[in-house]
Order: sequence, then C-alpha cells, then structure tokens
Amino acid sequence: MSHTPHELREEFPELVDRIHELKVSDAHFHRISEEYHTINRQIHRAEIGEDHLSSLDEEDLRKRRMLLKDEIYGLLKGD
Repeated sequence: MSHTPHELREEFPELVDRIHELKVSDAHFHRISEEYHTINRQIHRAEIGEDHLSSLDEEDLRKRRMLLKDEIYGLLKGD
C-alpha cells in the first residue's frame, strides 16, 4: 500500500488519542472523520493516476476535505 498524505493522525499527531476517543464516543465526529478519510483516499487515487477525475471534481473534493478538516480540528480542540 502506498503512503497516503493527509491522514488525520499525520495532520494532528499531538491529538491522536483525542481522535480515537471522539471516534468512539461521538457519532458526528465518527461520521465526518469517515467522510474525510473517504475523500482523502479519492484525492490520493486521483493523484497517483489510479482514478481519473476532472480538475473541477478534484478541486471540489479538496475544498470539501479542507472544510471537514477545519470542522474536525474544531471538535478536537473543543470549540
């Protein structure tokens, strides 16, 4: 398996325990972290040429990933 950048544990290494805690205890956090993971994989597959996306579709996925990452960070920090 190839290395996939932007995994949550890599983005927030200091919050790995909190990520696990919220995935188990918070259904909303679990759902958005799974959506983030799915989108991240789609982007990665496009980057390595495994899947073909239009540049507009890839840009939309990147924007959605960024929004999810911001929401996830807010939940991790307790905002």
